[in-house]
Amino acid sequence: MLFPVLYLYCMSLRQQKYGRLIQKELSDIFLRDKRGILGNTFITIAEVKMSPDLSMAKVFLSMMLAKDKTTVINQINDHKSEIRKALGDRIRNQARIVPELVFVIDETEENAERIENLIKSLNIPKEEK
Repeated sequence: MLFPVLYLYCMSLRQQKYGRLIQKELSDIFLRDKRGILGNTFITIAEVKMSPDLSMAKVFLSMMLAKDKTTVINQINDHKSEIRKALGDRIRNQARIVPELVFVIDETEENAERIENLIKSLNIPKEEK
């Protein structure tokens, strides 16, 4: 189940704060990955979007040193329950609900690079005075 588009742009202050908490704790979990889920892939949590009832978190992942990003996402999804349990252990004193996690590849960097290449390839004649 994915978020409706409206939730992605109209997050309340409570959703934003909870999203930042989830982002910080998941970043720490991935940084200190002791279970070997990720191998040598470096993952950054780019952003976390929360549903209005805080029961679901859409986590945008940016990956470095990953040859195949879909394989890494599949590995993370295979261990989603372990990651959620580790997250629950970390935030149990700060939150009542441990959200269901939905992991998505953040494509912002690729889109920016593609747009930059398109702009560079434009052949615009210089304006004469």
